[in-house]
Amino acid sequence: MGSPRFGPPKAENTISSPNLYVANCGPAVGLSHETVASVFATFGSVNGVYAADDSGARVIVSFDDVTSAARALQALHGRPCPDLAGRLLHIRYSMLHPTTVPSASLSVQVCLCASETAIPGLYLVPDFVTPHEEQELLAAVDARPWISLAKRRVQHYGYQFCYQTRNVNTKQHLGELPSFLSPVLERITSFPNLNDAADVSLDQLTVNEYPPGVGLSPHIDTHSAFEGLIFSLSLAGPCIMEFRRYEQGAWFPKAGSSIDTESENPENCTNFSRKAIYLPPRSMLLLSGEARLAWHHYIPHHKIDIVNDSVIKRSSRRVSFTIRKVRTGPCQCQFPQYCDSQR
Repeated sequence: MGSPRFGPPKAENTISSPNLYVANCGPAVGLSHETVASVFATFGSVNGVYAADDSGARVIVSFDDVTSAARALQALHGRPCPDLAGRLLHIRYSMLHPTTVPSASLSVQVCLCASETAIPGLYLVPDFVTPHEEQELLAAVDARPWISLAKRRVQHYGYQFCYQTRNVNTKQHLGELPSFLSPVLERITSFPNLNDAADVSLDQLTVNEYPPGVGLSPHIDTHSAFEGLIFSLSLAGPCIMEFRRYEQGAWFPKAGSSIDTESENPENCTNFSRKAIYLPPRSMLLLSGEARLAWHHYIPHHKIDIVNDSVIKRSSRRVSFTIRKVRTGPCQCQFPQYCDSQR
């Protein structure tokens, strides 16, 4: 069924409600929902404690009755709470929204290895680089200029990716891939599950830097732009990557729109399969075959991730190396319904 849906806090505490919006409180600041519930239960019967948003630092405390909520608000609002690590709480009333169609954002079980997802062509190798190599790679990109997008920073090597067209201009070659990538490329040639080492003649690198709370909307890397193998190396911080396969085929964003947009359910589609996998730092993900060509992948715009029963706070930055081969001929894959050239 999922968690109840609550409306935003009221600007003024004039409309009473049994539900309280509590800021500066939650898993991201070291306070579990169980701990919060036990403290607020001293004012009356608590139905539950729920995340107010994706920050991990704001919760909804739902009481049985308005009187209990009013007592808690009067006692705790604007004051440090000794039983909640001395944190200064900011509390307002919140309203419960009626439940309608189940939300597409309901949680999905997060897999820890690619085989658990049962997505053909998806592979994950943990500890693909060592901690020392990770620091060397980060230092190498930080010594080079970044391009600032709306919510993240990027670097392009080999060929520049154009976000407006979601393609590359093969006539504008930026040069060979940088030398700092050479050890990674060499290791890729012995990557498990590759049928032909010749398929790994990669020539395009995009480096992404994600601050906390920034992700990507669902997308398939353009068929007409890139060949069938896509490698993604995660550095500096973890995240969850989700995968969706839409039964009606690919969802293509409007021209000129950004994959930075916080859209997790394009066009309100409901007929899709959904999987998720945890990407730890220094892991390498391979998208090939069906995983690359038919499944949308995206990174939820969260500051914390729930990995099964554990709360994982995103790092101050996550850097990814996406390594691909630019396509020089037409796409003739077995998934034409997901191919941009078939629009």
